[in-house]
Amino acid sequence: MKDLETISEMMRGLGQAARKAAAELAFASQERKYAALVGAATEIERREDEILSCNALDMVEAEEKGLTPAMLDRLELDGRRLRGIVDGLRAVAEQADPVGKVIAEWDMPSGIHIQRVRTPLGVIGVIYESRPNVTVDAGALCLKAGNAVILRGGSESFHTSGALHECLVEGLRQAHLPEAAIQRVPTRDRAAVSEMLGMVEHIDVIVPRGGKGLVGLVQREARVPVFAHLEGICHTYVGATADPAMAVEVVLNAKTRRTGICGALECLLIDWRFYTQHGPILTDALVAAGVEVRGAGELAKLKGVVPAVEEDFGKEFLDMICAAKLVDGLDEAIAHIRRYGSNHTDAIITEDDVAADKFFRELDSAILMRNASTQFADGGEFGMGAEIGIATGKLHARGPVGAEQLTSFKYLVTGSGAVRS
Repeated sequence: MKDLETISEMMRGLGQAARKAAAELAFASQERKYAALVGAATEIERREDEILSCNALDMVEAEEKGLTPAMLDRLELDGRRLRGIVDGLRAVAEQADPVGKVIAEWDMPSGIHIQRVRTPLGVIGVIYESRPNVTVDAGALCLKAGNAVILRGGSESFHTSGALHECLVEGLRQAHLPEAAIQRVPTRDRAAVSEMLGMVEHIDVIVPRGGKGLVGLVQREARVPVFAHLEGICHTYVGATADPAMAVEVVLNAKTRRTGICGALECLLIDWRFYTQHGPILTDALVAAGVEVRGAGELAKLKGVVPAVEEDFGKEFLDMICAAKLVDGLDEAIAHIRRYGSNHTDAIITEDDVAADKFFRELDSAILMRNASTQFADGGEFGMGAEIGIATGKLHARGPVGAEQLTSFKYLVTGSGAVRS
């Protein structure tokens, strides 16, 4: 009981400090926020060896726990990935400040002038699993949008996230912004998560980023509003008119570039007419690349393909595994995606403009692509510098959640002595 009381007090203290910091951040200048982000980027560069040492410690502990290769890949940092984090920080710093941006304005016959302008959400709680880069991405984007943030990272990345968080705080310190603008829950105890989910007085929105278990827990138990980031059950449909060389290249990239990210291909749908004309070139390429292809129907008879079971469809493997199925045309592909997809990212490979338009019009995923790898489902690739997650719901934010998506709006009304009749 004493431990729970201690954690509750600690979380309440974080919340109170965050609420106070948010009030100051709401009107912080663009220059100070820029300075904080650039300062943090410089600090990460300066402390590269220390951060990578912390990551090596996390990796050893994760391997001892028996994490899958895909999860280990999510956790691991090297010089190149750390430079990517730094580049993302600087990209966010260079973006236009969304706070105070006029979204729309108009005049009314009554003599009043109305503006709808962007304003910070307030305090954001981010609960995430093993990827340490989320510490920096979430901290940077929340700060850019004028929000304070409380970060609760996964236990697997505890040491790495701690080192990265210290760099963010140093950036705030140098820019003379409140250090409580970016706070990290300093415990691995899961009781802290339960506390966060009920902090309605201190947190305005929770962003869960992780697997189905984490997101489901947050959605079930949170009393605070949630930006849902559900599974990335991403489909690629190879249409009848697809260019075969393009199809092979895009499908291989979508599945094998990084298997542990939410934009990785999990189910391949192949049009029968494409298959009849070009044969098993797609499944052959995947098998040759080391992917376990779980094929249904005719595909199950192919060399190297494992027969699929029903549970393989609608599953996020996050591994070198891919479900595959032949479909009789675009309508069947769309029906399959509607049934088994997660409204995250789905793609079509086709030279047929009419088919592409129908795919875009009749599916309602947060991201739809044509002739492109689903691995582009990323805020950085969308020009946002970074992302706090891919929102699959329909309220407030959808798709990659960048700085602009972390704002709300308010109305500013001005008149010249206007009175209502």
